[in-house]
Amino acid sequence: MYRSSNIVVKLMYEKIVSEQLSKLEEARSPYVIYVTDLVLCTHKFHMRKHYPELTLTFEPVVALGSIAHWGMETLFKEKGIEVEVEVSRTIRLDDKVYTIKGRVDAIDRAGGVVIEVKTARSSMGIPKEHHIKQLNIYLELTGFEQGILVYITPDKVVEYSVTRKPIDLELEARGLVEDCYHPRYSWECTYCVYRKLCPYYVPEQQRRT
Repeated sequence: MYRSSNIVVKLMYEKIVSEQLSKLEEARSPYVIYVTDLVLCTHKFHMRKHYPELTLTFEPVVALGSIAHWGMETLFKEKGIEVEVEVSRTIRLDDKVYTIKGRVDAIDRAGGVVIEVKTARSSMGIPKEHHIKQLNIYLELTGFEQGILVYITPDKVVEYSVTRKPIDLELEARGLVEDCYHPRYSWECTYCVYRKLCPYYVPEQQRRT
């Protein structure tokens, strides 16, 4: 026989959700742009300003991704690699000032490499275009030339070397602020927490016809 328990799960829940809650007020600011905002649907950025609470989640896949990142952080620290590095840059668009913010998974300063870790349900289609772009933005923000994109999936653990390519952050930010791409990728709507409120949402069955 067994009985229900809620010790370990509660610890995970409190850590994951507390991290999400700490970002809620910042998420409301129209002048804070996250690096991930620059690689996905631009309308999601605008929806988050109005409905930030909808981003709160504790799905098993989210918990699994967090656990994988915690494990990699431990490994990186053992090797003297810096983890959870905050990066930012201030830009001006017309008469408004925006701050582009991000958190790099790890930086190996001795090796001159930025490391980004991704978990996924499948290895199909990796490396993903938006993940490469995200890493390239981190390279732009940090000034490093080389990056490593690591994937941890149920069937593969692989990494890809990414060389920095020039990227115009002001142009990318303007496209975001002016809401030019909604969505950028056909699959985004399926996983978007704002789809029931979004005027651009198209159900998957309609996208197939």
